[in-house]
Amino acid sequence: MPEGHEELTEQLTDDEQHLAKLGYVQELQRSWSGFSNFAISFSIISILAGCFTSFGLGWNNGGPAAIAWGWPIVSVFILIIGFCLAELVSAYPTSGGIYWWASKLGGPKAGFYTGWLNLIGLIAILASVSYGSATFLDLTLGTFSESWLAGYSLTRVFIMFLIILAVSAVINIFSSHLLAVINNVSVWWHVAGATAVIAILWLLPDQHASVSDVFAKTINNSGIFSGSTSGWGFLLFVLPISAILTQYTITGYDASAHLSEETKSAANAAAKGIWQSIFYSAIGGWILLLSFLFAVQNSDEVSANGGAVATIFTQALGSKWAGVVLLIATAGQLFCTTACQTSASRMLFAFSRDRAVPGHQLWSKVSATRVPANAVIITAVVAAIITLPAIVPVKIPVNGVDVPSPVAFYAVVSIGVVGLYLCFAVPIYYRWKAGDSFEQGKWNVGNRYKWMAPVAIVEIIVTAIIAMFPTSLGGMPWDPSFQWKFVNYTPLLVGSVLILLFIYWHASVKHWFTGPIKQVDAASTPVSG
Repeated sequence: MPEGHEELTEQLTDDEQHLAKLGYVQELQRSWSGFSNFAISFSIISILAGCFTSFGLGWNNGGPAAIAWGWPIVSVFILIIGFCLAELVSAYPTSGGIYWWASKLGGPKAGFYTGWLNLIGLIAILASVSYGSATFLDLTLGTFSESWLAGYSLTRVFIMFLIILAVSAVINIFSSHLLAVINNVSVWWHVAGATAVIAILWLLPDQHASVSDVFAKTINNSGIFSGSTSGWGFLLFVLPISAILTQYTITGYDASAHLSEETKSAANAAAKGIWQSIFYSAIGGWILLLSFLFAVQNSDEVSANGGAVATIFTQALGSKWAGVVLLIATAGQLFCTTACQTSASRMLFAFSRDRAVPGHQLWSKVSATRVPANAVIITAVVAAIITLPAIVPVKIPVNGVDVPSPVAFYAVVSIGVVGLYLCFAVPIYYRWKAGDSFEQGKWNVGNRYKWMAPVAIVEIIVTAIIAMFPTSLGGMPWDPSFQWKFVNYTPLLVGSVLILLFIYWHASVKHWFTGPIKQVDAASTPVSG
């Protein structure tokens, strides 16, 4: 046992026995219900965040048709990934989640790389959601006050972004119980809020777009292939980028695994938390997006504003009602930010507990309220650093007009997608490879893993490649219009980190890292009466 842990003498609950079997003592407070576990994944997925903030990715790279058809198709594949992960968390309900599973099934090296990809992805998701929250808060205030500090300001939005990160960190440090309450409230805010937005967009506009405008209209605002919406170039390069809207929105559901050590009856509750959060978000998100698309009054104006949903709301509703819709979305995004902060800090805590992160003594330290406070602070700081390029103004030429584009925001979105989904692929692959020798938990997919796992892996690889595509002509090094501010820096950041990890592994880590470190021998712990 590590220093500071006394010999266990008291009776253990079923959850504590399961955790002891995996090699850990109950350090975190197990106060979360199954609903609270579902709630945090549902909050991180947040259709009030992703559907609003990354709508432009779908609109500019395929248009309404890409969104209307792409969302349900991609959602099915994500649900399959979710089923694979749900089976794994039922067998191994630990805060390390994906990293722990990869280590258990594939060895220390697989676990090391998986853990870092997971950590990068979670911090990038925290950064993107926080920045999206700041952007929408700024837009909301602008709709209610035309003189809001004399127009839009990147610097002001970035300052708001930093404040939101700081507030989220303070909430996370304050109390694990408070977080559970916030996430429970968040679920009902998302349900009621999304319902209200849908009702407003259907009842108030004087007219709606036609079915053909929603399901058949294609758009290419990337500037790539001269804006063409036909041909192989559009189908294989531009259109796939629209899938990131769905892939980014429906992510972060591994939070149910990271909070499993704080969840009662985790082997069943955390598994359901993963797949149910995906399923309900997929249905709600599609209805919400269709409401956006049918509310479009002038598609050219939406394109001229970079595919921003705020333009759709102002067209269809006027500034005041548009402000109400933006306010609902902003509140949902703030809930989402808090949940993302929780998930990222728990992952860092678990990874550091196994000494895989420099400074692990700090990040694995638990406060008096049994919260990894240092891990909360450092994840917020790193999220702020990787979003610094957002301060640089970027305008992309579309049909001869310079259109504002949040390239840096799209980059942290892509980093989150690449990091999280690649790390999901590793334990799914090793579980598939283990076959029937894998010891299934209370919740499992039976023999269906034989086709689910390979489908999930292929989808993840394709998605990771797409997320690294340039999102504009100016981001292509071979084009005369190339400038660094247009670059999707996802492959640069992820690639650099992987190279550093490769060097770190061979120079040092492989000589001492053995994967998850057991804190306790399950054979020596008492069982419940």
